[in-house]
This record gives sequence, C-alpha cells and structure tokens, in this order.
Amino acid sequence: MSSAPAVLIAIIGSTGTGKSELSLDLAERLIGRGQPAEIVNADAMQLYRNMDIGTAKLSQSERRGIPHHLLDVLDVTDEATVSNYQTDARTAIVEIVARGAVPILVGGSGLYVSAVVFDFQFPGTDPVLRARLEAELLARGPGLMYTRLQAVDPQAALRIGPSNGRRLVRALEIVELTGAPHLAALPEKPVYWQPSVLLGLRTPREQLTPRLDARVERMWTAGIVDEARGLLSAGIESGVTASRAIGYAQALGQVHGTLSQVEAIEATQQLTRRYARRQVSWFKRYVHTHWMESDACDRVDDALAQVDRGSARGALSAPTA
Repeated sequence: MSSAPAVLIAIIGSTGTGKSELSLDLAERLIGRGQPAEIVNADAMQLYRNMDIGTAKLSQSERRGIPHHLLDVLDVTDEATVSNYQTDARTAIVEIVARGAVPILVGGSGLYVSAVVFDFQFPGTDPVLRARLEAELLARGPGLMYTRLQAVDPQAALRIGPSNGRRLVRALEIVELTGAPHLAALPEKPVYWQPSVLLGLRTPREQLTPRLDARVERMWTAGIVDEARGLLSAGIESGVTASRAIGYAQALGQVHGTLSQVEAIEATQQLTRRYARRQVSWFKRYVHTHWMESDACDRVDDALAQVDRGSARGALSAPTA
C-alpha cells in the first residue's frame, strides 16, 4: 500500500465548473492505488439538511461509496458561521489524516475554504455589543449600517454589500472589538494551516454563463419549489442563513405568489451568474493554485500529478508548470 500524500487537497472554483466530479474522480484514483481518500464539504449551503436540489448536493448513491463530511449537519433554522465551520472542518481533516486517508476539501464558498486552508484567526464576540448592533440594524435597516461600515472599513463594506445585515453587524462588531478592519479577507501573503495542494477549475465565461442558466432551469424541473415548500414547516424563513440561499429565496417567492415561475428562474439565474463572478474574483487571489480547464480530458491525471509533487515537497510552494 502506498502512503497517503502528506498534504491537504483543496479543489476550488466557481459554481458549475465540476468540482464535485473532480473530487470523486481524484479520490477514486487515490483509492485505486492504495491511498484511502475522504471528502470534506466547503459549500456553506450544503451544510443544511434537505436543501439538496438548489445546492447541487450529491446524493448518497452519487458519492461512489467515498466518505463525505459536513453535509447535512445543520437545520435550516441554524445559523452557519465560518468560525464554527473552521473548527468542524479542521477537526474532520485531522481525523481523516489520523485514519491514514487523504483529505480532499471541495467547495466554492471562498471564505469557508480560506478559513480552513489558511491561518485565519477569528475574533470573539461581545453579547452586549452584538445586541446593540442588531437592535440598530432592526431600527435603522442595513443601509445605514452599510454607510457606517464604509466609513471605518471600506474594503469590508465592498465585499459584504449594502443588504446583508447579519454580515454588516459582524463586521462592525469586529471593528469595535479590535479597533482594526474586518479580518475575514484573504491576506496578501497567506500563511497555510498545513501543507496543501490547491487545485482550481475554471471555465470561460462565455461557456459558463449558459451552463449556469441551464442548471437553474434544471433545478426548477427537478422540483426546487416543492423542496422549498416542504422546508417552510421546518422554519426556513426564520433561518438567517438558509433563507437567503440563492434559488430557495426565489422559490419561496414563487410559493408565496410574489414571483412568477419565470421571474423566480430569471432572478436565480442573475444571482447565480453574479455569485460565480465573485467566486472567480475571490479565488484569483490564491496565488499557489494550479488551474485546470474544467473540460480538459486530462484534468484528473493533471490533478494527481500535482498532488504527488506536493506530497514529495512536503510543503506548499508554487505549482509546477
């Protein structure tokens, strides 16, 4: 039996580029040569139970018998936080390595990936301060909170945008607690949590856009509206994170009659395209990523070669050309 690569493998890229398929193919190749492999989810919305269609979550039968971690671990009423995810994902990875297996981190939630791969330190929270800021959000709305954040941390304001009240509150809390800008950003010279190989998948925009639009249409054909309707009794509309998920918010609008099906689909397509652009921008900053074309027929061989080189180095460095 070959020894497992002494690295964490991270497969990144925007939505619709085939990260899940590559992770399965790569895991099977590793297993085929005697190296057990397990997959750790890094998609924030796939943490939620019963949110399957809109998140393109792999079913049990689609996972090819390969162990997957951090899927279906939250109720839709739970709040997903990157600090909790960091703890849970790193615990899973340490346990995978202890079993002699290769951890493969897969997902497009940039901050979640960064929190695991890089040495992120998250400030704590102050219940009194948090309560005050949340009361201000409720009384004044996210617009004024956004303006406040622009004044003290314009880069964080630009990343978060003017409508995400929960994240605006957290960013303002961090600024008040630390006297420093919001820390949830990739540092210019990141320090890695442990030796890692970063594998990126990319698709030209002119190919990705129609692919994403078609994917949204398939979500409606597959029954996302019924899935969203079924989550109402589970309390999805009271969940601060799940209720905002792209596709589900629009499907719920259709359920309530505030959006037609055509409007719901078009809104989801627009938001998905915008999200993909943000993902591309975020992952461009990962300077050590080995990028591959998503449709390249040799992408699995290419990925495996990068893993072997990273294992031989024993530490992350710039990928071999």
